[in-house]
Amino acid sequence: MTATHRQPREEDPLKPEQLERENERLSREVERLRQELIERDKKIFELERKLALRLQNSTTSSKPPSSDGLAGEQRPRGSRGKKSRRKPGGQPGHRGHWRGLAPLSRVDQVIEVFPPKCRHCDSRLSRRVSTQGEPRRHQVTELPPIEAHITEYQCPCVICPECGKATQAELPGEAQGHFGPQLTALIAYLTVVCRMPRRMVRELLEQVLAIPLSLGSIQNSWEEASEAVAEPCAELERQLRHEPVVNSDETGYRTSGEKRWLWALVAANFVFYKIALTRGAEVLVELPGEVFAGILCSDRCASYLKYHKGEGQFCWAHFKRNILGIQEIGKTTDAERFCRDALALHARLFRLWHRFRDGPGVRYGPITREQLIAKSIPLEKKFFALADRYLDSRDKDVANLALALLQHFERFFAFLRHEGVEPTNNVAERALRCPVQWRKISFGSRSPQGEVAVARLLTVTRTCRMQHRAPLGYLVTVIRSHRNALPTSSLLKTASTT
Repeated sequence: MTATHRQPREEDPLKPEQLERENERLSREVERLRQELIERDKKIFELERKLALRLQNSTTSSKPPSSDGLAGEQRPRGSRGKKSRRKPGGQPGHRGHWRGLAPLSRVDQVIEVFPPKCRHCDSRLSRRVSTQGEPRRHQVTELPPIEAHITEYQCPCVICPECGKATQAELPGEAQGHFGPQLTALIAYLTVVCRMPRRMVRELLEQVLAIPLSLGSIQNSWEEASEAVAEPCAELERQLRHEPVVNSDETGYRTSGEKRWLWALVAANFVFYKIALTRGAEVLVELPGEVFAGILCSDRCASYLKYHKGEGQFCWAHFKRNILGIQEIGKTTDAERFCRDALALHARLFRLWHRFRDGPGVRYGPITREQLIAKSIPLEKKFFALADRYLDSRDKDVANLALALLQHFERFFAFLRHEGVEPTNNVAERALRCPVQWRKISFGSRSPQGEVAVARLLTVTRTCRMQHRAPLGYLVTVIRSHRNALPTSSLLKTASTT
């Protein structure tokens, strides 16, 4: 039986209608896959953007420096990770610094130290020998034994010889309460300026000064200090609306776990703090008034835009961080070019500003206000042209920043033409640094009275620092005046003369 081989059957060719349907099916499949790729690319882009936003730090966003290392990557510091070859300590050619001698009027005791014998021939020396030149002076600063000074007031009942009834004297004003003005002021100073928790204040007073007291006593002293500075703080608040330039910033705060906002408004010679329920413009209406005639310097928060319609200055540090943030997370050509050109113009603008501000000795020589204005006009035009060019960019971040620059163009360059206006809001941000550190230690307040006390004591102590006054000495003065029902010392008198 012979084997037969079957020939393969050729497939029938597809008809034109079938080819058309197959092409349509393949086209739909290709379009579906293309749409899937587009959606996946969008998801990847959004995820990369969210990751980049989360990893931003205070150098590329408006996040506070305290969040660096927690909510974002640690910002580069020092030599940016490169190990320096220099040895620790002073470098060759460095001028040394050492503790100077106190004047003789400040010295409490002088002890002459004579050598017992000659270092050359071993002969014994007496104090009646002659001396040569000025003696070598060496001073030792020491604390005397610290003990609390306790004063007891005794008020006997005195019998009147006329009517035969007993009369008892009232305590002097400074004797009200159980602690004197010095100790009450020290408790407030340790809490506000040194940012010490109340338990640490109690331990310090018990261990160092041997003054046992309770946490309630510390709180009472703190509240009394707040009442004593109420009028100076109210006077500063009334003065705010008359200031020519005010820098403002705000940060979060907590009262019994509830959200609050701590505001700092910085004038030329004082700073005023307030804890409010909101971050809105109504706080500004309450403080500088419904219409502020001066120049308000701030970031681009909506509260300031809604409140102040007059002249203002927006912070260039915030604007630069926005540019760096777009540069870091942007993946488009517009983002790359816009950030490159904006940073170049920013550098040129601030080189001019430093030549004006730093005065003699600055690189390329100092310039006057008139020269600053004249040289900055071409840069202003280039900034305007740059913003106009990218106003319709497909990159939303670039378009939004360009729109902000165009809409508020005058508020970016007010510092060039007005005396006392800085291009950044750093003075207000520095004013918030101490309260933020205190907030992190104390976890906020527990009552509305505590909010008021925090704002008042911050206002007084930080204003004293600005005016180069001793905060502790001022607190002692106002507490003593408060107890004796006398007018308190004003902080505006110093502000008008400094």
